[in-house]
Amino acid sequence: FARMFVQVCLYFYCKFLWRCLKFVVRKLTGQCELQRICYNTKPGAARTMKIEASLKGSKSKRLQTSVNVHPDAIEKTIDDIMELKRINPDINPQLGVSLQACLLQIVGYRNLIAEVEKLRREPYDSENPQHEEMLLKLWKCLKPNSPLKARISKQWCEIGFQGDDPKTDFRGMGLLGLYNLVYFAEWDTEIAQQVLTDSLHPKYREVTKKELSQLSKAEWEKKKFDKAIGYSFAIVGINITDLAYNLLVSGALKTHFYNVAPEAPTLTHFQQTFCYLMHEFHKFWIDEDPLDIMEFNRVREKFYKLILRQLQNPEMALCPHFAASESLINM
Repeated sequence: FARMFVQVCLYFYCKFLWRCLKFVVRKLTGQCELQRICYNTKPGAARTMKIEASLKGSKSKRLQTSVNVHPDAIEKTIDDIMELKRINPDINPQLGVSLQACLLQIVGYRNLIAEVEKLRREPYDSENPQHEEMLLKLWKCLKPNSPLKARISKQWCEIGFQGDDPKTDFRGMGLLGLYNLVYFAEWDTEIAQQVLTDSLHPKYREVTKKELSQLSKAEWEKKKFDKAIGYSFAIVGINITDLAYNLLVSGALKTHFYNVAPEAPTLTHFQQTFCYLMHEFHKFWIDEDPLDIMEFNRVREKFYKLILRQLQNPEMALCPHFAASESLINM
């Protein structure tokens, strides 16, 4: 109880001290915190995340709720902020532009989470023609020279599904898993096909002279191919969709999206990020050289922590190998 009491007292003391410090700095500089951030921090994640923290931490309810407005209300919200902070827009025209760009990103990120969550919660429906069309498009993009003989077929295992009907594999991520796989296969076809091919073939492993001296010819033949890349492409794609989803809802992807999306991040930005993660995970899996698929969870967790560490850098942008996003405009 005493420790909790001390922590509460320390919290309120620091909060009071921080507000006093902000008041003194404003009097000395003639600028509010929002002005100082926009004028002294370059566009991108560093600026937008500081603006977001400043608005959420404000004692004004109007400022706190400004990060939750509808996109159509952002211009009016900027006017309200300028009025509340007693900032003359004619003297500070660039401030309004900068705040608008930041709010578009902040609000857009929230809306993107809602859009992604809606897709994740929508189950695959084999009676829905659109769902079926997307599934067949996935096959055509990945296996253009091998016609699908039947809708229910063991052929689906060739692209990494577990059974003869892929609909059962989408339960965890719903339509989101299918959307991401189709996007990868359609817009980055060459890489997607290469990743699929690699996942189906064993990886040659060099055997050292020491090992060779201790092995019979039969054992050597088995040993040099005993480490297959060996994973199910589609199942891994759904799993990486889950990884991307967790990065999104946790807020970790703010760094990336605020650096690559000039305004509101969209579903396309999320799908491009998925393509990047698929490509990077494939390389990471090969570098890790796991014994078999039973090590998948270990490798995935290590990869997830690596991406998290990268995203802690406010300058970080997970730039896809196929140059996905527009350049950040100077706002």
